[in-house]
Amino acid sequence: MNEFLSLFSEQSIKKKTYLIQPQDAVTREYYVLSGCLRSYYLDMHGEKHILQFAIEDWWISDFEAFFSNQSAKLYVEAIEDSTVLSIEKSMLEVAYMRIPKLERFFRLKTTAAFVTAHNRILSTLEKSATERYLDFCLSYPSITTRINDYHVANYLGIKPESLSRIKKAIEVNS
Repeated sequence: MNEFLSLFSEQSIKKKTYLIQPQDAVTREYYVLSGCLRSYYLDMHGEKHILQFAIEDWWISDFEAFFSNQSAKLYVEAIEDSTVLSIEKSMLEVAYMRIPKLERFFRLKTTAAFVTAHNRILSTLEKSATERYLDFCLSYPSITTRINDYHVANYLGIKPESLSRIKKAIEVNS
């Protein structure tokens, strides 16, 4: 385990600081020790679209860029003061060779992330905004208390005013 941990670098990131910005070369994955980060895409109209939040024990990066050796398309930003461990892609390959069980661990982690992303797409297509909000609260209860409603609404693909109405309706019906 010490051999594996020695491949990581610890980094502290202040709130509103970027780990990754578009056009960056993405050579690292980040494991969150403390804090909260988000990844988002900025479309051609200047609108932000949050793709992921990452809190303690979660991983974050621009994974498409990381795995395909392309420039970043996403921003990865700390929304709280955060501490992460980062590992270079080349060091990850070394770790796979030295510790074969790690390759299985990362394969399972990647598979779980793919399934989560797939389910989010289906949820956006099939479910109402209220259902998506309730699913978000059930799936990520520790995040909802740490991020503002603007970020939650953006992640859900709705306006903050709509989220406010949804929350009021849920409160009334409880």
